[in-house]
Amino acid sequence: MTFWQLTVPVSADTSDGLTNFLWEAGALGVVEEESPTEPPRLRAFFSDTASSTDLLAKVTAYRASLRSLGFRIDPQAAEITPLHDGDWAHAWQQSFPPREVGERLLIVPPWDARPDALTYPRVQVIIEPGRAFGTGHHGSTEGCLALLEEALSTEDAPTSTVLDIGTGTGILSIAAVKLGAPRAVGIDVDPDAIAAAQLNADKNGCADRIGLLLQGADEPVPGEPSFRLIVANLLTHTHLALARRYERLVAPGGSLILGGILADEHQMVADGLYARSFEMKTCRLVDGWASLRLALPARP
Repeated sequence: MTFWQLTVPVSADTSDGLTNFLWEAGALGVVEEESPTEPPRLRAFFSDTASSTDLLAKVTAYRASLRSLGFRIDPQAAEITPLHDGDWAHAWQQSFPPREVGERLLIVPPWDARPDALTYPRVQVIIEPGRAFGTGHHGSTEGCLALLEEALSTEDAPTSTVLDIGTGTGILSIAAVKLGAPRAVGIDVDPDAIAAAQLNADKNGCADRIGLLLQGADEPVPGEPSFRLIVANLLTHTHLALARRYERLVAPGGSLILGGILADEHQMVADGLYARSFEMKTCRLVDGWASLRLALPARP
């Protein structure tokens, strides 16, 4: 059997839209690739029953519409090439190698999971690559994971529920409970994300400690009125829009970890949260993405 591999150049502000477009066009998998030496791109895989000509025409038209809206579009054209069955499986799996993050975490896809994880020196988090965002290979997710580990390793580490806003694959919720948090609640507005997070929680054997809710951050979260630790791997404009909400959700003396921020936008986010009484604790840069750990001072 033959598959199609569609390669599309992207930028930080077009990646999400193009990724969603490719899934809706029938992609079997979409991989985002970027490195300090190579421009970012998406690789999407399609069944051979799809028309390569139609796929290329659709993505070209979509990129043209983005350009007309003022988005920066790489002049390099999208390309489509055939892949045989074994090549497709290899290409997909090679895009998600095991990844060590921080001092204690190991992010692995199911096919590379260690059967005897108890003897491995790192905490294993199994994530099935799929439609939801968050496999640990993107700079924003890696930065959030490292800061989550940092927050849960301190002497005053939270001993209550962690709130994960925009949970995606559930990777941050799963890492939180595996690093010692008693419980996590993940919320997302995307049903595919909730389904992916549930699948991954089951694979990690911690579904009984993770609650998953289909809702937005502006809706009341059942249970605790405030949280000692909140993680949110979203985008800069969303963080700024939620600044007042973050102030209400974070308990005095608690921490807020934010990801999905371009490196040159991190001061904008820090200033926006400073206006809501938060103090900067850590800024971590990974592959052009910034992740922030902020604290809300305890009341006198």
